[in-house]
Order: sequence, then C-alpha cells, then structure tokens
Amino acid sequence: MSLLNFITWNVDPEIFNIGPVSVRWYGLFFALAFVFGQRILSKIYVAEGRTEGDVDAITLYMIIGTVVGARLGHTLFYSPEYYLKNPIEILKIWEGGLASHGATIGILFALWLFSRNHKFNYMWVLDRIVIVVALGGALIRLGNLMNSEIIGKITDVPWAFKFLRNNEVINGVAASQDPRHPAQLYESIMVFGLFVLLYWLWKKYKQALPLGLLFGLFVTLLFSFRFLVEFLKEDQVAKEATMTLNIGQLLSIPLILIGLFVLFRVWQNPKPALPGGRLAEAK
Repeated sequence: MSLLNFITWNVDPEIFNIGPVSVRWYGLFFALAFVFGQRILSKIYVAEGRTEGDVDAITLYMIIGTVVGARLGHTLFYSPEYYLKNPIEILKIWEGGLASHGATIGILFALWLFSRNHKFNYMWVLDRIVIVVALGGALIRLGNLMNSEIIGKITDVPWAFKFLRNNEVINGVAASQDPRHPAQLYESIMVFGLFVLLYWLWKKYKQALPLGLLFGLFVTLLFSFRFLVEFLKEDQVAKEATMTLNIGQLLSIPLILIGLFVLFRVWQNPKPALPGGRLAEAK
C-alpha cells in the first residue's frame, strides 16, 4: 500500500515529564474539558440569572460523577471478573480504563444530587450541562487519539491511520501494522458538531426552549452515533468477539430509548423552562 494512502500516527502520549511526574495529552484534554466547560457554563448560568457560585458547585459534582462513574463503568461493564477478584485495582485510575457510558450514569446521578441539594429543576440542569459535556467528550476522544487507543478496524480509506505506537495484537497480528479507521477522530468530530448545535439552540432560544429538548437531542444523537461507529471499532475486550453487538452498543440502546422518550414527551407536552432553572412552586 502506498504511503499516500494512509496517515502515519506516531504521537508520543507523553508531553513531558519531570522526574516521576508525567504530563500526558489525555490528562491535558481531560482537564481542558472541565476548564472550558466551566467557562461556558458560567456564561450560560449568568445569562439566565444564576451565579458563578452555582457553577463552582456543579463543577465539583460533575468532576466526581464523571471520574467515579467512568471508572466504575469500565470495571463493571468491561472487566468485572478481574476487578471483583482484585478490587484494589479499581483505585488505580492512572493506569487507564474509563468508560463513557459509566461517566454518563455517574453524571446523571451527580446532577440529580446537585439539583436536589441546591433546589434546581433537574431537567433544566441537564439541558444546560449537555452543552459542555458534548465539548468535553470531543476533547477526551482527542486524548484517546493521542494515546493511540480505541482504534478502528482495518480499512483502505485514504484517511486511515497507521497507529505505530499501538502494541495490541489482534488475530495474531500487531495492530500497528495495518491502516485503520481513526474511530476516535470520528467520534470527536461528531460530538463537537453536537456541541455546536446545542450551544446554537441555547444561544438563539434560551428559556423559550422546551424543558428536555437539549437533553433529549444530546442523548439520542450521541448514542445513536456511538452505536453506529462501534461497527468500525476493534473489540475493547476479548469476550466481544463472540457477541453480535458489542458492549458499547448494548449500553447505548437504553440511552437512545431514554432520549427518544424525553423527545416524545417534549413534543407531546412542551413546557417552558423557569428563569434560572428554579423549581416550579407546588399548587
């Protein structure tokens, strides 16, 4: 195959190190997801009558929900046999192993706690938070690209990547030897486009948006794309080789259904958001 038919990807996952301390691209993008997310959320909250103090509080809930949910999701969804036998390994988050579906569940639970404790309308919170979650997801997938992980299947498309630093052996052949779909880049581009769409809708309509519309769109579109792009990815764990649908696809289905249900409810009975996400008074 001609060298012009694929992109050679040989990026070092480590930016630099100072003694035992290593700064990696994945960690940088993960941190930027929260930094940019907080700035954008501050703009949204202030424009709708909330304070930056509310943003500081929700950011703390988000960080804990994302990290704990993503880690537990990976251990329970992909390798429960190993981690149940070696529970101390769950704490070794620096060794990698985060699942986006687990992060989604962790975020939903964390935001429910935030909404209850700070007297917010839960769906209003979800509608606003998915804007920054979409941007964060795009950045984190770029981190996966820098790590040469979550690679796609072998392909001959002109934009295929040859991941020279990937040491995984698939079907007896080193994964680095063949051009593959840059699945991480597909997801990053798609999720960034979703961020642009959601932010544009909020910017144009703000409180005129029916409660649940942004959340329903986010969940439905994100996990529908995730379901489809999984067909282009290599298996994440060995047991997926015998499965008709892989774990990522099976976990996406209930989230797609939730998104469609929310959109149906919005279409059936649209309700305007209260100013600043305040709870409606009981009558």
